[in-house]
Amino acid sequence: MSPIRNLIVNKRTDINPIWIMRQAGRYLPEFREIRKNNTDFIKLCLNPELSKEITLQPLKRFDLDAAIIFSDILKLPYGLNQKVEFKKILAPSLVT
Repeated sequence: MSPIRNLIVNKRTDINPIWIMRQAGRYLPEFREIRKNNTDFIKLCLNPELSKEITLQPLKRFDLDAAIIFSDILKLPYGLNQKVEFKKILAPSLVT
């Protein structure tokens, strides 16, 4: 039985679980390449193949037991027909 299944079924494990926030994957070159080629973030989130690929990237690179499905919290207002835009804006301290 896998460690994650053992934890779910038996409510105990002899290993310490590690939680990695999906956002931390933004540093992965694989993600950056996909993001560079897909500038419309909402369309990227709505693309099942790309969302699947981004979700699986950390599993391909690291020995992890589970993945967090790629998405964004701002898809909630988008799904409620609100206007949602992702704009790339540099923080004032980063502008040279």
